[in-house]
Amino acid sequence: METYEYPAVREIDGVYIRAERNGNWCNRCFTDLTAEEQQSFLDSLDTDGLKRMCLLIAGALRSVGDQFDIIRKDSEDEANE
Repeated sequence: METYEYPAVREIDGVYIRAERNGNWCNRCFTDLTAEEQQSFLDSLDTDGLKRMCLLIAGALRSVGDQFDIIRKDSEDEANE
């Protein structure tokens, strides 16, 4: 049996998917899945499902940014300051 290094469970996005962990099934947020699990889930979605995922992930990212007052700065922006 293979052992995997799974991402830390943070439950940031609220999009839950059933995932198998060490032979047991559990619910994990999309952002708490491995890259392979994320790809498999995305492959299962139709166009409308992918659009919903984009909106949900955008909302979660916006919420984290607002909560911690995160503003992305490019290296070009920093050079102009």
